[in-house]
Amino acid sequence: NFFHSLFSKKNKYCSSSTLLRFITFSPLLLLHLQPPFYSNRLSMARNREGLVLLLDVGPAMHSILHDVEKTCSLLLQKKLIYNKFDEVGIVVFGTEATENELARDIGGYEHVAVLRNIRVVDEVVVENVKRLPRGTIAGDFLDALIVGMDMLIKKYGALQKGKKRLCLITNAACPTKDPFEGTKDEQVSTIAMKMAAEGIKMESIVMRSNVSGDDNHEKIIEENDHLLKLFSTNAIAKTVYVESPLSLLGSLKTRRVAPVTIFRGDLEIDPTMKIKVWVYKKVAEERLPTLKMYSDKAPPTDKFAKHEVKIDCDYKVTAESSEVLAPEERIKGFRYGPHVIPVSTDEMETLKFKTEKGMKLLGFTEASNILRHYYMKDVNVVVPDPSKEKSIIAVSAIAREMKETNKVAIVRCVWRNGQANVVVGVLTPNVSERDDTPDSFYFNVLPFAEDIREFPFPSFSRFPASWKPDEQQQAVADNFVKMLDLAPSAKEEVLKPELTPNPVLQRFYEYLELKSRSTDAALPPVDEAFKKIMEQDQELSSNNKPIMDALRGSFEVKENPKLKKSYKRYLRDKPSGSDDEDNRMITYNTSENKVDTVGDANPIQDFEAMISRRDNHDWIDKAIGQMKNRIVKLVEDSSTDEGEKALECLLALRKGCVLEQEPKQFNEFLNHLYELCQERNLSHFLRHFTLKKVTLIPKSEAADSDVADEDAGNFAVKQEPKLES
Repeated sequence: NFFHSLFSKKNKYCSSSTLLRFITFSPLLLLHLQPPFYSNRLSMARNREGLVLLLDVGPAMHSILHDVEKTCSLLLQKKLIYNKFDEVGIVVFGTEATENELARDIGGYEHVAVLRNIRVVDEVVVENVKRLPRGTIAGDFLDALIVGMDMLIKKYGALQKGKKRLCLITNAACPTKDPFEGTKDEQVSTIAMKMAAEGIKMESIVMRSNVSGDDNHEKIIEENDHLLKLFSTNAIAKTVYVESPLSLLGSLKTRRVAPVTIFRGDLEIDPTMKIKVWVYKKVAEERLPTLKMYSDKAPPTDKFAKHEVKIDCDYKVTAESSEVLAPEERIKGFRYGPHVIPVSTDEMETLKFKTEKGMKLLGFTEASNILRHYYMKDVNVVVPDPSKEKSIIAVSAIAREMKETNKVAIVRCVWRNGQANVVVGVLTPNVSERDDTPDSFYFNVLPFAEDIREFPFPSFSRFPASWKPDEQQQAVADNFVKMLDLAPSAKEEVLKPELTPNPVLQRFYEYLELKSRSTDAALPPVDEAFKKIMEQDQELSSNNKPIMDALRGSFEVKENPKLKKSYKRYLRDKPSGSDDEDNRMITYNTSENKVDTVGDANPIQDFEAMISRRDNHDWIDKAIGQMKNRIVKLVEDSSTDEGEKALECLLALRKGCVLEQEPKQFNEFLNHLYELCQERNLSHFLRHFTLKKVTLIPKSEAADSDVADEDAGNFAVKQEPKLES
């Protein structure tokens, strides 16, 4: 009644919209005038969300409105899957027409149109957001913000439980109206205080690509950025700046996941000191939604059919038997060598490790001792109990001291009573930069000895100079890496994890939405924006063609022949750290490796084929033994050609022994071969040793070797003096 009586009178000094802006932003009026903001309240469940999209459709946004439509449609598609009871409203600003309740009731708020009032999300709203109007006026985002806030307050009120959110998408490049009284900062602060009092959260996505203009335009942008920052200071608000359509797709959190604690209890420093903490998941992989089996066997006339599929398993002694084994006739068995050891359910229960819920500090260590690749699972965040002031102080003191001394904490964790496994992890300090956010820890699971996989590789220092890049090749490679830098200094970092959507998930949601409208819908082509996630940027490659050509011309490129389906590695269950082929991630084509003898014609090829056979581990020893005999036979031949061939075979034998981690066999044979050359006066073969610098296999190339690196390097077979005949 107050608003209506006020605007029923003509005011010659100011327009109704200007005066309304003053009244709306006035702290006394906005915070104490209850009607009409609290009329028509409707209940909302705690786990539902009321969302109002505030979309800028002014001329400056026309070039990216297609991407805005795509982003919002993906958001609504996910809500239909995960949060089908959420309610959504849509407000656009920058339109020629004005269509909102505040404008009708009290005037003002021009060029703001409500496309959809707050209702439960459905397929209609998905279609609506795909056809946004193209406005002709530079819109005022503050007007749209007040309209959206008014819609939420009238719909839910301040006392209703649930989640209320405003999502603003704009470039924030258009001027806002000046207030009738006071400053814009005071107005924004008042709006933010009202939002905080009503429990309304705000998310602003500001598109900034190719921003250019005069000084006045830059001042407008700077002022709007300042106003948006004020919302973050006085309310629960966040502003994200993006530069590309891809970042826009990932900036809007399309699925709302409520934080749930996985642990609430004590962080035990010692038996006399315990800190109350809560543990949340910080990062968790987003998977495809669970698909349920559907049965179409129910009669079409049955409206109450659930179309469920039930699966029953029957256990029989043999497939042909008709007798079904009862649960008490079955028992679990575990393989132990060639036997199967039966273990009953009671024995399994007794065998379980009994644990008690809690986190216990084991000690501190240097942060450099915990390598990044040790992190095994999802990251958790450990925060102090918000209701315990002493816990907040204690966690802050420990976290800040750990950061100052560059230390991390090792803790033993059991998240719940009766948990089957114990977790050992590392706490990394997370010191907050905000006064209203307490300090905390990041928690990562660490591996046990059985979890670590070691992959031994030969040292690059042992390779000949011809295998190493020269200075020119290294410079070309450096330029290639710099060319593909995803974080150039003058631009936004590309493929930021927090702004990069999963293309597999997004494509699934898009296709599911199409299938919901037509069961015969064809799979659409991959969107160009998602191709930039999965493929190298073609524009970047074409603009740097000289660098690509230089890289291609500096290295010899050979075609890698396609192998047939590789044999399943039989050493898969070998323990960690064993020097086997599985640890070196090598697979062999066994369909062609049926050579069983090192012959005279192609001894090197035969040797390589034999050691690559995996149908029996004895083939390695057979191949090495036969290659030794072949080398000795070639050395004993006095011809120069055979000496060259013997040396090639010797180098192939050395390479194979390094690959198969058999250094002792090669080192013993090399010593024997040297003694044989001395006894037989084979000076021509000794000269080959000198030229090729044949050495023993040191520890750096094979862990089982008993030869140190310096001894292997000094082992140069000396050339014998030429004997007079």
